[in-house]
Amino acid sequence: MTIKELHSHNINKLSNYSKKEASYILDLFFLDFLNIPKPQFLLYQNNGTTNEFIKYIDNVVIRLLNNEPFQYILGNEEFYGLIFKINKDVLIPRPETEELVEWIIETSYDINKKINILDIGTGSGCIPISLDKNMENGNIFACDISEDALKIAKENNSNLNANVSFFKQDILDKTLWNENNYYDIIVSNPPYIPNSEKTLMHKNVLNFEPEIALFVENNKALIFYETIADFALKKLNNNGILFFECNEFNAKDVVFLLEKRNFINIQLKKDLSGRDRMIKAKL
Repeated sequence: MTIKELHSHNINKLSNYSKKEASYILDLFFLDFLNIPKPQFLLYQNNGTTNEFIKYIDNVVIRLLNNEPFQYILGNEEFYGLIFKINKDVLIPRPETEELVEWIIETSYDINKKINILDIGTGSGCIPISLDKNMENGNIFACDISEDALKIAKENNSNLNANVSFFKQDILDKTLWNENNYYDIIVSNPPYIPNSEKTLMHKNVLNFEPEIALFVENNKALIFYETIADFALKKLNNNGILFFECNEFNAKDVVFLLEKRNFINIQLKKDLSGRDRMIKAKL
């Protein structure tokens, strides 16, 4: 069996994907096994396969048919031009969050000094590490409640030669807000999905991505936004800026809670798909 035949055969197996999606995903695993860049893939199409190669792809297909996200099978995902190690202890970095990172970087151009930035609920570390690699004037900090997530974030920090300072913190525990640092920018993409909506989630999210990073109690859907906004009131320097990633269905509620806390210059920004997705507010 040639590589091309193995590829075609397995596209037909992946009935839970469109043909285009299945081809794209399989390409990633073929390139991973062959350890070649994509432009060279066509040159290998007529080469033969080995039993090891066939077993590798068979295992991948079984996991894909079980709705496991291909990013977790690969063990990495590209974000803002960087390759991040990921596993089931952290959320898969999303393209929408790249837009938030870009907004922060653009904002930093207007600040002519060294600035302290804190990412709350950092997960894989994709936000702070991307900021660190693309900003000259940032001292970047990041926290998470999960030690397992912080382990992955610190590995990414080392692998990508970044200089982010990570620490463990439960942001909901206000007794821990006595740390001495103050910040010019605080950013967060916090949990916001009510537990009651779990049944509406796709299996590849519900069964594999960490619940602690996704869900909140039904009657406390905005608890992280409210708490982080209160934290920002205490920990942002004068003229400091708060960034949130949000959901199109809760975005206006987040704007309202920021208005109640007297934040100013509040901007609600749409992502490239036209959905209300990011918020910027000044202290």
